[in-house]
Parts: sequence; structure tokens; C-alpha cells
Amino acid sequence: MKTTDFIDLFEAELNEDLEYHRMFNLLEEALVHIADALDVDAESLWESVEDANGEIDLDKLHNLLESEAWQTSRGKNKNGGLNKKGVASYRRSHPGSKLQTAVTTKPSKLKKGSKASKRRKSFCARMKGMKKHRAGAKTKRDPNSRINKALRKWHC
Repeated sequence: MKTTDFIDLFEAELNEDLEYHRMFNLLEEALVHIADALDVDAESLWESVEDANGEIDLDKLHNLLESEAWQTSRGKNKNGGLNKKGVASYRRSHPGSKLQTAVTTKPSKLKKGSKASKRRKSFCARMKGMKKHRAGAKTKRDPNSRINKALRKWHC
């Protein structure tokens, strides 16, 4: 191998290495911006898109960016139902939707016959029927099931 060939090969590897570092830095910067936009920790976001070898799995990253907040934990309230971000996300992906956040006011504080009172009463009746006819025995007993959390949140 001639020394000029060796130098050319070294320069090509050096350029490739520099390009790799540039790409890595761009990807890291993009993930930080994505984490800020999604209101999540950048480190946990980085870990969620890494594969077993520690490399970025572009399919995981794409799925993360494509998923709507109402379908992920970002848009769900830990006490049941969707949070404001989840409702906004749902309405964006379903134009014309009239989905609203839960009526969390205690029934004793609502005016009888008010719009909120009627929404609450309707939701409770509908959800209790779902629990009775559609939920399994285990789900009915589980206080942390989504249906039981929702019923508690709406004061049913």
C-alpha cells in the first residue's frame, strides 16, 4: 500500500468520523427540542429510543413523534381520564370533536340542572353501564382500572 493511499484512507475515515459526530450532535440536539415540546425529560426520551446495543432506533423515534398525546401517558391523567393536553391532542386529530375535560366539581357544588351537572349525570350513567356489561370481573374489582379511576374522578 502506498503512503498516499494510506493518507487518503485515513482522511476518508477521519471525515466519516467527523460526519458521525456531527450527526450524533444534531440528533442529540433534536431530541432535546422534542423532549421540551413533549414536556418530558430528555434523558428518559433518549433511553426510550435506544435499542439493546445503545444505538438510536429510528423506528422507535418515528413512532414516538407520530403518536398522539391522547394515546400515551403524556395525555392521560394518572387519576383517570385525559388531561388538557390529551383533550387538545384528540380534538386536533379528530376535527369537529366536542370532547371536553371531566366535570370534577363535587355534585353538591353543582347547580341542579346546570350544563355541567347534566354532563356529569349522563357520563356516570353511561360509564356505570359500561362497567356493568363490558368490564371483566377483575377490572370491576381493581381500584386502579381506568374505568374505576374515571368514575371516581367524575364523582360517580
